[in-house]
Amino acid sequence: MSARRRAWQAARVTVVVGFCGAVLAATPAWSQSITDRFKSLFGGSSQQQPDPTVSNGPPVESQLTCPSVTVRSGASTYAVGLPGKEAAGADLRYQAVISRTARECNLNSGIITAKIGIQGRIIAGPAGAPTSVDVPLRVAVVQEGVSPKTVFTKAYRTSVSMQPDGSVPFSLVAEDVAYPAPSVAANDAYVFYVGFDPQALKPEPRSRRK
Repeated sequence: MSARRRAWQAARVTVVVGFCGAVLAATPAWSQSITDRFKSLFGGSSQQQPDPTVSNGPPVESQLTCPSVTVRSGASTYAVGLPGKEAAGADLRYQAVISRTARECNLNSGIITAKIGIQGRIIAGPAGAPTSVDVPLRVAVVQEGVSPKTVFTKAYRTSVSMQPDGSVPFSLVAEDVAYPAPSVAANDAYVFYVGFDPQALKPEPRSRRK
């Protein structure tokens, strides 16, 4: 194992542990600014809180709770390697991870509009990261059950400036999530799923002219 690779692995462990701990401890200026942004958007803290209720609803619908946010299985990390190489070992350019989520719901005229916040970190790999990284993410609202039903889904992307051997945070707030309010009985089956989606970086197909 090369010295650079050992140094990268040590830095990766230190950074991930340090970032997770920074939620509760004193944080650097750049991390504090992101934490403040989440607090201002969602009114939350770093501690676990009860499920927030949906605001602005009539008495019956006010019993609805804002669905929890879950990182979809298999979509919690996003790794990119050198062209034509597997994103692993010495060929890894960078890896992105999701570390924190938040949400807020509002009900108006039978429609729930939600803000979904995603926070994470991009860590440069042994092969060196590019100066700019596009982070592809997807947010979905799913009604779980015997046959899960996707109620809403949309891809998002955010760009982050990088250093070849650096580690930087990223954040995204999806503010256009909207779906019909479920019944109180079905409310607990709803989940906000988030995760990385490389397909979001592909250009949309051109519409055919008639």
